[in-house]
Amino acid sequence: MASNLKDIPLPSNITSNTIQVNDLNVHYLHSSPSTLDPHAPLVLLLHGFPELAYSWRKIMGPLSEAGYNVVAPDQRGYGRTTMLGLSGPINYDGDLAPFRMFSLVTDIVMLVSALGFRSVAAVVGHDFGSIVAGYCALIRPDLFRSVVMMSAPFPGAPPFPNETVGPSAALIAKQLAELNPPRKHYTMYFSSPSANHDMLQVPEGLHSFLINHFYSKSADWPGNSHPLPPHPLPSASASDLATLPHYYIMPLDETMPMAVKNAAKEGTRSLQEWLSNEDLRFFVSEFSRTGFQGGLNWYRCMTEAKWTLNDMRIFTGKRITIPAMFLAGAMDWGVYQSPGVLNGMKERVCEKMDEGNVVLVPDAGHWVQQERPEAVVEHLRRFFKGVIQD
Repeated sequence: MASNLKDIPLPSNITSNTIQVNDLNVHYLHSSPSTLDPHAPLVLLLHGFPELAYSWRKIMGPLSEAGYNVVAPDQRGYGRTTMLGLSGPINYDGDLAPFRMFSLVTDIVMLVSALGFRSVAAVVGHDFGSIVAGYCALIRPDLFRSVVMMSAPFPGAPPFPNETVGPSAALIAKQLAELNPPRKHYTMYFSSPSANHDMLQVPEGLHSFLINHFYSKSADWPGNSHPLPPHPLPSASASDLATLPHYYIMPLDETMPMAVKNAAKEGTRSLQEWLSNEDLRFFVSEFSRTGFQGGLNWYRCMTEAKWTLNDMRIFTGKRITIPAMFLAGAMDWGVYQSPGVLNGMKERVCEKMDEGNVVLVPDAGHWVQQERPEAVVEHLRRFFKGVIQD
């Protein structure tokens, strides 16, 4: 690891490591049982945006103490994981192909092999990492023995074009722009050439943006509960989507920092109660160094026609056959931002997702494993106990 990198403020039972995987030098965090049993089951934790392996710091130790080898990588485009042959931050004009979903899943499969494991007891993904975890489970049930998807319900492989139901993304974008006041979807903004610069070069500073962004999606921001707490939307129409908070359905002419500005001043619980100043400084230092473009490229591969999930249609109609769990904060609008996907995941995508394994943690928002780590550990341990055989 380069000498100019700052020390990671980790608990003593978590180590920082690197390993070469395909075209990556993968940085990952590891917490092992006190017995240092190399045969202890592997639990793999996949972060989302704008997060890092560090986002799992509060639950890694407790899970390892329960008898698991726990590994959390900085995924492609994030943190201290670097692409071989690339010097400097990832830029907008670079090759998008490495950020396709098929590539992201391949990264994880190859990481497991490089670490010397033949199977993964559980793959756990949060936010965009939930989608990667879902595809890991869908594509390689022989390797991944159970899956936990957090905060973002997994929709399954995309339907064939003649089976698509509901308005297209292009039509929704047009309809949102025609609302009064006009709006735009955050995924389209994240796919734009300006998003990385907007979030990195905030007049008030990156520190200010990250405070407001993390706070706005937490259970502590009053805007997530007023006038109504998170609930299923009637449809994916522009008018229904526009009832979502501004960090999802943004004012047309605003940047993300503008959409969440002042959020941290509007709540009653301090951000420092679950994201300390030391934690925040680490997030700021990492994204100051790398920028956000690596993570934003994941969104571009989801929204741009050339790079959409078309290559995943080979799995259309295939279901997740391993035991599955969905876990999120009860105050997380991300659960419902894609109307119908939560029910579809339970009823059509996952064969083994019992009703008791669809859990919404009270008093938690989008960053559930950071806001309420004890509850997350409790639910994960319960799920693992029922599905993981040593």
